[in-house]
Amino acid sequence: MTLDRGSPVPLYFQVAQQLEAAIRAGELPPGARLENELDLAARYRLSRPTVRQAIQHLVDKGLLVRKRGVGTQVVQSQVRRPIELSSLHDDLTSDGREPRTQVLELETVPADAEAAEQLGIAAGTDVLRIRRLRLTGGEPLALMTNIVPLRLIDVTAAHLEAHGLYETFRGAGVNLRIAHQTIGARAATAAEARLLDERRGTPLLTMTRTAFDDKGIAVEFGTHVYRADRYSFSHTLVGK
Repeated sequence: MTLDRGSPVPLYFQVAQQLEAAIRAGELPPGARLENELDLAARYRLSRPTVRQAIQHLVDKGLLVRKRGVGTQVVQSQVRRPIELSSLHDDLTSDGREPRTQVLELETVPADAEAAEQLGIAAGTDVLRIRRLRLTGGEPLALMTNIVPLRLIDVTAAHLEAHGLYETFRGAGVNLRIAHQTIGARAATAAEARLLDERRGTPLLTMTRTAFDDKGIAVEFGTHVYRADRYSFSHTLVGK
């Protein structure tokens, strides 16, 4: 790192620019840990507040993250997902990422009022509830809950850890055709924060989706939450 101490550009900003360049060039890859502030300050003959300000600048830009007990790390690159009728597993795989899944729940439960309304069934009807934690790059990305009518698919936890839900639908002959989807945001609950390695109250992206097959029958009601620092939706808008 080369610093021009006679430049009108503040030293903290020079440090931040050079760290950012190293991150963009891959010299500091996702997950890489920075030295602590004291070591960085000593190495470059800077004050600790200057180093702290440089690091905070990159934290604010979403390039670094501070983790208690771990230190400061380069963040994983953000997943940008097109708004299409596809699964997160399919999108990650097609983007060259390696999704990993932990199945948290796979059980038959009575449908609550919201799920029943979305699936067009009577409240209390038995349905399959699937709750999964999706990871990529070794870090949690999304917490997904899906409600599926019984007997539509026959799956095990082991199968869902290796395959996406929509892939499973296709294998069972279910042809997804259309979906109604809502995207929003809210604060993480304590349980969500623990699973997603975030702080309680951290903003999360939310998505609810009801998907229908080619016969117009609702086959899935999903409620998902995503880490906002690692995930975004993208959509192309066309004028009339």
